[in-house]
Amino acid sequence: MNLYAPKFATASQFFRLLRKKIAGRPLRPLEGRGKGDRAAIGRRSGGVRARAIDAGVKRGSVASMNQTSPAIPRSLFVYSIFYGGMVCIAGVLGVKQVALGPLAVEAGIFGFLLLVVMGSAVTELHGRAAGDLLVRIGFVPLIVSALLIQLVLRLPADPGMYPPAIEAFPIVVGQSARMMIAGLISYGTSQTLNVFIFSKLRQGTGKLLWLRGMIASIVSQVVDTVLFISISFYGERPILGLMEGQMLAKVVLSIVLVPFLITFFVWFGRKLDGASASS
Repeated sequence: MNLYAPKFATASQFFRLLRKKIAGRPLRPLEGRGKGDRAAIGRRSGGVRARAIDAGVKRGSVASMNQTSPAIPRSLFVYSIFYGGMVCIAGVLGVKQVALGPLAVEAGIFGFLLLVVMGSAVTELHGRAAGDLLVRIGFVPLIVSALLIQLVLRLPADPGMYPPAIEAFPIVVGQSARMMIAGLISYGTSQTLNVFIFSKLRQGTGKLLWLRGMIASIVSQVVDTVLFISISFYGERPILGLMEGQMLAKVVLSIVLVPFLITFFVWFGRKLDGASASS
């Protein structure tokens, strides 16, 4: 290749002339050209350089879009599924009364404690708005499961079904309309209150995760007990003694279990989100 040997103001001018030569375009040496010609070449090469940089930025943007994080954090996705399951099963567990030493409590308390922990963990990981949304979405499986139970109760049983099971099924899953309303009100109020208290305490300290979760659980579970028992049984049976036993059990379990549970779920949620980001 027979090239001229002009003096080039910049390296980009050389490569531009080289591309023209390869494409078969005639070349003119820069020697002998006026200052205006050289300035025009410099402006054109600068424009090419700017367009190349812009194209590189666009390619980088496309690549970064292909490597963006998922639309929903992995921990929020996993905990939302877990939360929906606990919403449905907690009411069924409440049919059985269990003895915890001298205390007799409904077994559903374990499911509701997990709901409280999930709400606080999501609030810690993703903020109060996510915690409130989780509580509101929890109404969906709660209402749908209650409606499905009522539908199944009204359908005729198979004559070949085990007779004791036919008699026990309505007792296990059946609830009066009054108790269903009580469950919806107490769930929404107590879980929203739990997220609110936990979020406020988080702004105040920013640390002591176990203590914030425990305080929010105690207050919200006491409110839950007062609302549910009052709405369900007021006027039908004495409720003060029932309230005292339930509240005492929930306070004790909140102190014993919640600090460990919320510490674990927040740690595990961060591990899930870290694994999602690294992948």
